[in-house]
Amino acid sequence: MPEIVSVRFKSAGPVYYFDPAGVECKIGDLVILETARGQSMGKVIAAPRQVPDNEIQEPLKPVVRKAAPEDISKAKEFKSKEKEALTKCAEIILKHEISMKPVGAEYNFDGSHLTIYFSAEEKVDFRTLLKELGSVFKTRVELRQIGARDVAKLLGGTGRCGQPLCCTTHLSKFDPISVRMARDQDLPLNPAMISGLCGKLLCCLKYEHDQYVAVKSKLPGAGKMVVTPQGPAKLLKINTIKESASVQLENGVIMEFPVSQLKPPEKKG
Repeated sequence: MPEIVSVRFKSAGPVYYFDPAGVECKIGDLVILETARGQSMGKVIAAPRQVPDNEIQEPLKPVVRKAAPEDISKAKEFKSKEKEALTKCAEIILKHEISMKPVGAEYNFDGSHLTIYFSAEEKVDFRTLLKELGSVFKTRVELRQIGARDVAKLLGGTGRCGQPLCCTTHLSKFDPISVRMARDQDLPLNPAMISGLCGKLLCCLKYEHDQYVAVKSKLPGAGKMVVTPQGPAKLLKINTIKESASVQLENGVIMEFPVSQLKPPEKKG
């Protein structure tokens, strides 16, 4: 079985698999890796392990070596130049009058590759721009268009909950989110209430969605009749977090019961 090591290039970024290639590395080590963009530096997040052949979809690129102090120093040097590169790129884009907004710049560890991330309303022809950027920065430049969620992940910020955005702290990929998830959780279908800084539906709508669906599947909808330990009652509201429901008994009294104590009425014959 092939051996792999799991590496991240960014905090909360995707996890990539590499061939350890005989390099001894442990969790937390910074390593130099061969990538499609040349050599890059990443952090080991899981120790080398063997996996079945069918879990590897393509030949793995190798770990070159552990990052030396000079590698780390060089990476920090280029990291400090990214804001300047972004500003210069914005100036050049303005000169060319191209409808695109640069939102991030990223050098690989040795400065041999510069990626400029940008947002745009539609597809952009940036061939002339790319040629000038290569001439200005004296390195290989890649322009990468990203969507609204990726822009938020890159820029960061604070969510409606008062905490740092999930996409910048722990979400390594974006799952599909739908309005149905908000409806299942009895949330107001007001876009302003269920959208994040990116303008898209909140990623956290998915976190508890399965629990809401599972609890609600045990009972009929609001307004339907259920059988309680106190007799027949009308179902008023389900509290999914508590896994309980409010009901109105036939005598008008409103009570709350655990969902496990409620049953649908028996079907007549």
